[in-house]
Amino acid sequence: MSGRERGNSLVEFGVAMVVIFPLLAGTFHFGYSYFAYDNLETSVRAAARYASSRTYDSADEKPSKEFASAVRNMAVYGNPAGGTRPVVPNLTTENVVVRVSFARGVPSEVSVQLSGYRIAGLFGSVPLSGKPRVAFPYIGRWAPI
Repeated sequence: MSGRERGNSLVEFGVAMVVIFPLLAGTFHFGYSYFAYDNLETSVRAAARYASSRTYDSADEKPSKEFASAVRNMAVYGNPAGGTRPVVPNLTTENVVVRVSFARGVPSEVSVQLSGYRIAGLFGSVPLSGKPRVAFPYIGRWAPI
């Protein structure tokens, strides 16, 4: 192999990397974002399911601090008591919105959604505009204080 052919191989490799590296990086970024979103959706669904069967202790649509805190902790940490490591990086309880809807004077639906959270990736962040959002019919015990 002559010195000239070695130079051609190096140029070909450089041109190929200009195309291949962004494709690989984009695939990685998409895969990570999908993985993080799936974890978020699973945790929000678990929090909404937990909230739908927990005793609701407020007389109106505004949840008590204890109820809202337990549901938010469930969404962020997977445990109503709280934790130290969120299910995805940078997720906090401030990103979780808990809503209770009433029908005929009693709780009828509980919804949990994320607000203001962005999935941080290697090459930028992906905004989630109010997603994921999960709602379940309220089947718990209503015991207003």
